[in-house]
Amino acid sequence: MECDVLVLGGGPAGYTAAIRAAQLGGRVVCVEREPALGGTCLRVGCIPTKAWVQTAHALHAGTELNATFGVETSGVRLDFPRAAAFKDEVVTQMTGGIKMLFKANGVEWVNGHGRFTGPTTLQVDGGETITFRSAIVATGSYPVRPPIPGLDGPRCVDSTGLLALTEVPRRLAVLGGGIIGCEFASIFQRFGSEVSIVEMLPSLIAQEDADAGKELEKAFKRRGIALHLGSRCSSVEDTGTAVVATLESGERIEADLILVAVGRAPVVQELGLEAIGVTGDPRSGIATDDRMRTSAANVYACGDVAGRWQLAHTAFREGEIAAENAMGHASSLGEPAVPRPIYTDPEIAAVGLTEQQARNRYGDGIAVGRFPWAANARAVMTGETTGWVKSIHETAYGELVGLVIVGPHATDLIEAGVVAIDAESTVETVADGIAPHPTLSEAIKEAGLVALGRPIHIARKR
Repeated sequence: MECDVLVLGGGPAGYTAAIRAAQLGGRVVCVEREPALGGTCLRVGCIPTKAWVQTAHALHAGTELNATFGVETSGVRLDFPRAAAFKDEVVTQMTGGIKMLFKANGVEWVNGHGRFTGPTTLQVDGGETITFRSAIVATGSYPVRPPIPGLDGPRCVDSTGLLALTEVPRRLAVLGGGIIGCEFASIFQRFGSEVSIVEMLPSLIAQEDADAGKELEKAFKRRGIALHLGSRCSSVEDTGTAVVATLESGERIEADLILVAVGRAPVVQELGLEAIGVTGDPRSGIATDDRMRTSAANVYACGDVAGRWQLAHTAFREGEIAAENAMGHASSLGEPAVPRPIYTDPEIAAVGLTEQQARNRYGDGIAVGRFPWAANARAVMTGETTGWVKSIHETAYGELVGLVIVGPHATDLIEAGVVAIDAESTVETVADGIAPHPTLSEAIKEAGLVALGRPIHIARKR
């Protein structure tokens, strides 16, 4: 089999690259080892997890929020087998959609494990050989499991294993207080589990804005989620009646299941990268420039394996860029404003610099404004007033450099900040814009007004 562009991996970066290369007139073959397209995100990551986020929110609304609206509900409970089926139905629909898009764009999908055997050849499952002009490596990442004694037992699972559960664990211990760990902790607490989080750093989501982490910690504590911050797990033991995580402090956490959520690493093993003159680092992945070119002239890499971000939405863009360059078009990544959504309850989303990063870069030359959801009419109507919107700008030119949102629909609202920061908009532009009323989106404008010292819907600090 011969093609212009060979794409290894059918996840967000890979399938996007395949479709884009085909749109530009290339004959494209995509090799994916899993039985369905979509990669981690679609099959065992973003999509099924967020389907359960929706289930958790509906359960919370039925048991707690509806009374606020004057709606009486009784007997509301979780039907977990149905929730699992709903998750699977969403995944099936979305993966089937990619298969349809491949057919519509003329992309050929080969199901199997691909390994490069030469500068322009790849073998699938030790059999069929595909000859290509250019190759795009988009093999994604996998969950890391630290070398903790006992952590390899059957009651210790990663995110893939958790999504395959057939019943809700009564007690869930989460190792890792980053995005994945916090999202699953939030979901399973709503599902009825007693949840504990063990995080070696002193705060949750430590890479994000410190105020956002504190807000999430307060919310989790109110919900009864036990936080063990600044703690490390030293060993795990399955006693038969429980799986016990022992911390370095000596504290023991008994659970029915342990979720290991300490990060992901790029898939670079067993790909035959040496045959195409490319080096894959097991931690940082494959090095690329901003055109997604590797050290080999005809080989590109994108998505998690390229090591920049582990986000599906950046993988989409990197896939487009890799495909366009593979097809002879000059396209570069530049320095895009990248949104960072976290689907906990409350939701968190940010783009640009955190407040601390802005202070490190600009010193005293920044201004920050926070507008609380409690002062937003639409948030009050929804009964979800935890959190705020934070606007950060540098004062020399007034350019917006960061936006942080904690609260209802934060992950949807953050796109306004992406557009503003990409356009190098000033905070005055954001604050002087007219937002529809009553909406959650007004809070972005209001945060800008606070930063400028002229708030309307909260009292000005004196």
